[in-house]
Amino acid sequence: MTCATCATRVERVLTRQEGVENASVNLTGASATVDVAAGTDPAALVTAVDKIGYTLSQHGPEAGRDVVDMYSSEEREERRKFWIAAALTAPAMVLHLFGPHELWNAIVQGILVTPVVFYVGARYHRVALRLARQGGANMDTLISLGSLAAYLYSLAVVFGHGDVFFETSGMIITLITLGKVFEARAKGQASDAVHRLLQLRPETAVLVTADGTREVGIDEISPGDLLRIKPGRKIPTDGVVREGGSSVDESMLTGEPAPVTKGPGDRVIGATVNQSGSITIEATEVGANTVLAGIVRMVETAQNSKAPIQRLADSYSAKFVGAVLIISLLVFGFWLTAGDGVGEALRIGVAVLIIACPCALGLATPTAVMVGSGRGAELGILYKRAEVFEQARSIDVMIFDKTGTLTRGVMTAQEVLTDGDRREFLRLVGSLEAASGHPIGMAVALAADEANVSLTEVEQLLAEPGMGARARVEGREVVVGKPAYLDELGLSGGAKWTGEFGRLEDAGQTVFMAGWDGEVRGVVSVSDALRVESIDAVRRLHKLGIVVELVSGDGPGATARVADATGISSHISGATPDSKAKRVAELQEQGKTVAFYGDGVNDAPAITQADLGLAVGSGTGVAVEAGDVIILNDDPRSAAVAVELARDTFKTIRGNLIWAFMYNTVAIPVAAVGLLTPTIAAAAMAFSSVSVVLNALRLKRFDARV
Repeated sequence: MTCATCATRVERVLTRQEGVENASVNLTGASATVDVAAGTDPAALVTAVDKIGYTLSQHGPEAGRDVVDMYSSEEREERRKFWIAAALTAPAMVLHLFGPHELWNAIVQGILVTPVVFYVGARYHRVALRLARQGGANMDTLISLGSLAAYLYSLAVVFGHGDVFFETSGMIITLITLGKVFEARAKGQASDAVHRLLQLRPETAVLVTADGTREVGIDEISPGDLLRIKPGRKIPTDGVVREGGSSVDESMLTGEPAPVTKGPGDRVIGATVNQSGSITIEATEVGANTVLAGIVRMVETAQNSKAPIQRLADSYSAKFVGAVLIISLLVFGFWLTAGDGVGEALRIGVAVLIIACPCALGLATPTAVMVGSGRGAELGILYKRAEVFEQARSIDVMIFDKTGTLTRGVMTAQEVLTDGDRREFLRLVGSLEAASGHPIGMAVALAADEANVSLTEVEQLLAEPGMGARARVEGREVVVGKPAYLDELGLSGGAKWTGEFGRLEDAGQTVFMAGWDGEVRGVVSVSDALRVESIDAVRRLHKLGIVVELVSGDGPGATARVADATGISSHISGATPDSKAKRVAELQEQGKTVAFYGDGVNDAPAITQADLGLAVGSGTGVAVEAGDVIILNDDPRSAAVAVELARDTFKTIRGNLIWAFMYNTVAIPVAAVGLLTPTIAAAAMAFSSVSVVLNALRLKRFDARV
């Protein structure tokens, strides 16, 4: 594909095929994402695209590498053709400007530029002819018509008395080819984010077997295999540490430079770097199921999706080439009837044809999306769709969950109050909480362990997100959670604990009741340390003009303590999953554009309801699935960085489109009144294409300042 018209044409053909529900074609990425109904034959899509002169093939996870290699190869080929064209066109230009006005001069110019027009420029003529047979046209049509018109006119008058334009036809092809050299290099740089991610994966691994160890290729690893990783080596695939201990550099995943300590039972991610000790891991996910492969797919999906603003450009470019052909003919006819001669009329008409090529328009949006999403992946921020870049610019309110986002999510038990046997209380309640896996509950389980209380198995566990949990422990129905939850289940005796409950809440702690056999038996309070980065996160969002709110399921005291410490003026406590989503809806009804940042199952409804949902990647799968943006680290400042980068990306898209529209709006009239030669028009067209790509590449230097 060479321009936006190509991409639009392929997209239109794919969309019309039976079984295709949606198709999106990315010019910069040279790719198409096609949603099809079950049973659709991909071969039919390949055939349909082949009929209009393009080649379509299915690709796997190495696509990012393929695209970069394609552009590298394209750059080398374009550079070779440019030097051929330049070597032949330059002397023709010298003869035209400084040679005698004689027949031999014109003949030599014609001989020099013929290979340029019909060898270097052959691809433009082939595509133009193929499209003409199908009743279509694109950028190649304009280039082909412009260069051939100048060449054939010159050939017709070479033995007459008219001026020849051989050098013009040669310069058109030469300058556009030079633009293609720079464009291929820039597009390769814009497309290399996925390539760099794939390069992180090691090629081999050390497999541990009953007979010892041996080195195997990365594709030979199966789930359950034991792998040994020495210090300084990359971890080959996702797994769980079975032997040894080490610190692991996970910056490729999270963007955070501090190493993470790993020991038996801890999860490790493929492509991270083992730093200090030798470890043996059991492979759990391999190939396309690894975290790295998932990140690559998510980045590719974002890069292949279309921002709503691009629809305007697509609609414009789809009709643009035909309009330019008509304008060029009208301009030619006007100057011909004005009495300036066929040569001058042709020069002006060709200038209009060449300068109007809509390359910049087609590259403006996809290039910025590719670079912006790629830079986000480097920072541990994954944008699922291109629409996010537009949504982020209008965010008015950012709502944070508290536990695990603004706080560390590592709870410690502060007080355990009961009117019975404390060890029995810790055993029953701790067993239930350990089984629930909730951060608050794990604090109770840890307290039981510190008191040398053995935990036991539970049955019939039922968790109510935002309210509590219950299960059978040692034959008893044990319940933990908010007072309202225990009341709802019919447990009595909660009133006598109200005073202690209120006292602990006022102290800023998270408090819940626990009981069994139909009676409340005690109260437990836990607290969670504030992330020091949370204060800066809120400050940065305020600087972006975004109001920050805190909505938490915890009590008023704990919620207010975190809000006061971070500078959040508006906070809501005791929120259930439904009430979090309702708060988002309330603000939306007030005309606000709302973002929600959370990490748990209880945050998923609010993340889905929000205009922009940000999910912490280390949180639950439900939250991650609901999010529009995935944050791969636990730093709340990444919420501000995600918005900043998205806004910068959209600003780049908008700037590129304004430039592309302005370029054509101004350039066509200037060429039409005869102020541009075809040579200058070719140079301007090449520059316009390269300029939007170079502008997008500035996003690679985006400074996260985290």
